[in-house]
Amino acid sequence: MKNKLTYILCCLLQLCFLTSHAQEAVTTDVAPGIKKISTGVIDKLTPYSFCEEKPLTDALAKLPAAKLPFDVNAIRVNITDRGVLVEIPLDDTEQLYGFGLQIGSFNQRGLRKKPIVNDNPSADLGYTHAPTTFYVSNKGYGILVNTTRYTTFYCGTTAKNNGAAVVKNNTGGNSVDELYKNKDNGSGNVSVDVPGAKGIEIYVFEGPDLLNVLQRYNLFSGGGALPAMWGLGVKYRVKADFSQQQVGKMAAYFRANHIPCDVLGLEPRWQTAAYSCSYVWNNQFFPSPNEFIDTMKNKGFHINLWEHAFVSPKSPLYEPLKTKSGDYLVWNGLVPDFADPSARKLFADYHQETFVKHGISGFKMDECDNSNLTTGNSTWSFPEHSRFPSGLDGEQMHQVFGLLYQKTVYNIYKTLNLRTFLDVRASSSFASSYPAALYSDTYEHDEYIRMIVNSGFSGLIWSPEVRESKSIKDFMRRSQTAVLSAQTLYNSWYLQNPPWLQIDRDKNNKNELMPEAKQVEADVRTLLNFRMSLVPYLYRAFADYRLKGIPPFRALVVDYPQDKNTFDISDEYMIGQNILAAPLTEAADERKVYLPAGNWYDFNTNQKFEGGKSYTIKPSYTQLPIFIKEGTILPLAKPVEFITPDTKFEINCKVYGANPVSTSLFEDDGITFNFQTGSYNNVELSYMNNKGSVKRSGGFKKQRYVVKGWEVIK
Repeated sequence: MKNKLTYILCCLLQLCFLTSHAQEAVTTDVAPGIKKISTGVIDKLTPYSFCEEKPLTDALAKLPAAKLPFDVNAIRVNITDRGVLVEIPLDDTEQLYGFGLQIGSFNQRGLRKKPIVNDNPSADLGYTHAPTTFYVSNKGYGILVNTTRYTTFYCGTTAKNNGAAVVKNNTGGNSVDELYKNKDNGSGNVSVDVPGAKGIEIYVFEGPDLLNVLQRYNLFSGGGALPAMWGLGVKYRVKADFSQQQVGKMAAYFRANHIPCDVLGLEPRWQTAAYSCSYVWNNQFFPSPNEFIDTMKNKGFHINLWEHAFVSPKSPLYEPLKTKSGDYLVWNGLVPDFADPSARKLFADYHQETFVKHGISGFKMDECDNSNLTTGNSTWSFPEHSRFPSGLDGEQMHQVFGLLYQKTVYNIYKTLNLRTFLDVRASSSFASSYPAALYSDTYEHDEYIRMIVNSGFSGLIWSPEVRESKSIKDFMRRSQTAVLSAQTLYNSWYLQNPPWLQIDRDKNNKNELMPEAKQVEADVRTLLNFRMSLVPYLYRAFADYRLKGIPPFRALVVDYPQDKNTFDISDEYMIGQNILAAPLTEAADERKVYLPAGNWYDFNTNQKFEGGKSYTIKPSYTQLPIFIKEGTILPLAKPVEFITPDTKFEINCKVYGANPVSTSLFEDDGITFNFQTGSYNNVELSYMNNKGSVKRSGGFKKQRYVVKGWEVIK
């Protein structure tokens, strides 16, 4: 009897403990339109704890006032011996998006998502190179669960047993197909399961609309990234085993054939050891690296170095980092504890003195995701039970390793007042301010397009790089998508020649060029020239990302959240304020395009289309599948082969419609952070009474843009 009473007492005490924790949740206003719910014992190291950029509160305060579609107190948090369960209200008509760089799904309503970092994202599980525990609703709010732990979101898929029987008529027959279908909605909430947590922070981002939610998230993260202007040009990665001389020949090929290129990326062989990394120049392949960097710079090329963060015993960094790394090795190399500021400093200081101060403009940060969790033989990375001196375990470190790697490298450039544009294979929440384009070893074209669209929901930048292709059609359609993305990148790390000269990998490496190689080269040149024409427009879009939090690439539902036709469109997206892109894959020569409300112009034909309808387009390989919103003044530059701080862009403005809205260009030096102290101009472009005008205001003393002409399209 005594044991039974003791058991009952323990149960009651546990119930009181759980109830008290549910009641102890504290809601605070942390920035205009942003609330934080806190309860329990919160992990010391969370995604937001690593965010050094302060919220841009002035910009946040300028957003329209908002109100959640539910009472914030309706968000329930329960702490149990399993971990934390969060339940967020959800109505039957809501559409949900986000969870990072999702590859296999777009509208997340009705799915179970587990956003986990993984080197080979697959299906719609949630595995991705860049997981975020952040989702948004078309009803005008966003939820971020601030944890590094593996977390599962049930997006309106669960129904609780409340004791009352629910009987529904079976009108669909008794076939096996009908029996296995589940057409019921969930119980009116998103359930978030965070095993192992003893407390939690939840950030709630208010609208009033979906675009404002994303603005608040990006501005709270410190503002969106503004890459160096040259980063918006063209990047080409050479073959992994190219020598200094071979890279020089490739550079000469670009300039001799007038193919735009700003960045040449070196792959693993530049180092004395690559798996794990030495971070030491291989003198057999690069006998005079600093002279090489200077020579390339004089020809207008920036040099980007491939590496990963696993430190070889051959590296000068090995001994200093030995006690500041995890307890497991990867490729016999140390895993630096980037959650420790002193470990980050050691890694950064070495890179600054050895590479950045000698002119290296950026890095490709590879392998910072996890081994493929969907196969049993993928075991290269550190295990989840690893321990790090900072206190993170392997699971938590995996979720933020790419984020912290970016932070480590980006801060080198920020300290030197230099902007960059990096490559990275993993990221996480609150990464908006990092100018790092994600990439993947996967290569499905339709998925690459979907990742452009999904990136805008989570403050991420995605690069749908081009490698070899199965046909010329495949290659050209991929090239179009690359031109219409945040970073135009050709990755030839296993190709002897540019892929436009030979799309077949084996023949390429045997120097067997295609008979039509020169024609394909000319078509690629046309596409890349358009990319260079678009740089001033893109630079303005990224400035809006930095200063206003507006994603430069985003799904149609962001701008048109009430239009049901946009809810599931994952292969069209907005670029900046006024361009709608609808890329094609090699699967067909034509496609349907839905145009939202308003009037739109086909960029290639100038034909005007009424919005709210779908149309079929059939662009050629050199015609970009884009539409321009009526009322747009589109500034297009005369193409240049590369961008320098002294480059002046000659602008021709295309005016769409009779009543154009004034637009502006962002003008600064393109390479420093001086814009943060006012050294930039707004170059306002207006067209009234059949006449264009340019008005420049701001603190930048030079002129990057010269408007040469105006073309009216009615």
